[in-house]
Amino acid sequence: MKKEKENRSIKRRDFIQSSTRFGLVLGLGGVGGLLTNKSKAEEYVWQIDPFECIQCGRCADECVLAPSAVKCVHAFDLCGYCDLCGGYFKPGVMDLHTGAENQLCPSSAIKRSFVEEPFFEYTIDENLCIGCAKCVKGCSAFGNGSLHLQIKQDLCANCNQCAIARMCPSDAIVRVPASEPYKVKGDFVKT
Repeated sequence: MKKEKENRSIKRRDFIQSSTRFGLVLGLGGVGGLLTNKSKAEEYVWQIDPFECIQCGRCADECVLAPSAVKCVHAFDLCGYCDLCGGYFKPGVMDLHTGAENQLCPSSAIKRSFVEEPFFEYTIDENLCIGCAKCVKGCSAFGNGSLHLQIKQDLCANCNQCAIARMCPSDAIVRVPASEPYKVKGDFVKT
């Protein structure tokens, strides 16, 4: 009888220990699963909606980085390859030469290359671009709006509270999925 009580006591102890181990393993598995799900959750990054941007110039001044992570990009499929580009030349220019006195960009970040008469290609040197939006404003006012601003993700610190977004008067800076970090004007359709 004593032996039988000891066997039941050992079985009960084994059962409790096994149950406790099982519960711990199950709990750790659940926590691990939650952490895995959180790591798989979509990350978001900051980006400029080109249809909301009013080219105020604050992107150049408000970014925590110097120079700004905001750069001008060119949607070539929208460009007219104009001889007189509103994003390249200052308004009222008479002599269409590439001298700095004729260029709208204060840092000479836009390069003008001859394609064929009367077409020119305009490319942006991101290393020189400060994100001031002067070229974007000129292109939108006198052209087809093929120049627009983007936050370059390889430069952006992706701050929790983007300093530019806080100061943007048109709320053009939005969070977008990191899997689709760029809103290119030629590909982006306003919904």
